[in-house]
Amino acid sequence: MENPLSTDTLRGRTGESRIAHWILLDANRWLLAGLLSATAFALLVGLGAIALPLREMMVNGSPVDTAFQALIAATLTGVTLVVSINQLVLSQELGRLGDQQAWMNEAMEYRRSVEELFGTVGPPDPSQFLQALVETSSERAEALQEAVADNADETLRRRTDRLVENVCRNSKEIYSQLETSRFGEFGVLRSGLNYNYSWKIYAVRRLRHEHEDSLEDEELETFDELIDVLRLFGPALEHFKSLYFQWELVHLTRSILYAGLPGVVVATATVLYLEPDSVPGTFLGVDNMVWVVSASTTITLVPFFLLAAYVLRIATISKRTGSLGPFILRQAERTDAIDWEK
Repeated sequence: MENPLSTDTLRGRTGESRIAHWILLDANRWLLAGLLSATAFALLVGLGAIALPLREMMVNGSPVDTAFQALIAATLTGVTLVVSINQLVLSQELGRLGDQQAWMNEAMEYRRSVEELFGTVGPPDPSQFLQALVETSSERAEALQEAVADNADETLRRRTDRLVENVCRNSKEIYSQLETSRFGEFGVLRSGLNYNYSWKIYAVRRLRHEHEDSLEDEELETFDELIDVLRLFGPALEHFKSLYFQWELVHLTRSILYAGLPGVVVATATVLYLEPDSVPGTFLGVDNMVWVVSASTTITLVPFFLLAAYVLRIATISKRTGSLGPFILRQAERTDAIDWEK
């Protein structure tokens, strides 16, 4: 089994392939919806060219009209449902003055706790705030390493060096990722998720407990200081995750509206105006009617592909960040003992 100390990134902790990780999280949602649309269009054209005499079916019955009438109803219902859910989520932001004041007091209390670690006023930008946290954790880790450098316990020194190396390397990676990230984009949250603070809290506490008898008071204090900054990273990440979900739902609603209106127009035009003899001839050996119906169907389905793309990422993030604090939910990240020697 891979040493958990090396599985800092989200992909490293899940062990999934690069393609799966890209589809679930990293891919632009419009691009992913476009790929789904292209796949659906190719499948429809392929089926129409190989198995379905579409023009004859339209002469003998009305399969196209029936299908597009159902698509129109589904599109209108889906757009209305997504907008309603979005309004329900955003309505949670509305509250009484007392509720807003309590929220502000809690936020300011948290910032004061963090700024005691920074020694100055923390930056207001979310990406810069996370940068300051990971930089502080790296500095506290180096202070811990210096504090135990003269300790007589050789095993403690070796394990501390390994732990500090992990914290500093991961902090440097996350700091660099946050340099080019803007809040509202997935990049900020992705960078935060790549900082495995839960495991680091466990590792530091485990190391402190196993060597407590050989630690002086000053050394114990440096352990506690590192735990403090790691402990404060979790609430910040969860708060930014909640804000990101709200932004993502707004983007989803706007995208569904952008795609839903053309979809309804195209589907309605297909029902009203498309006749068996409207587009005679073939293109690339495929009946032109197949091309037209496949294109119209794909355009009508774009809102559902967008919904799938957005919900897929939201659901994936929710599943993989279902804990706050020192709890580790994934079996791949848990072990009865830390292998400090690898």
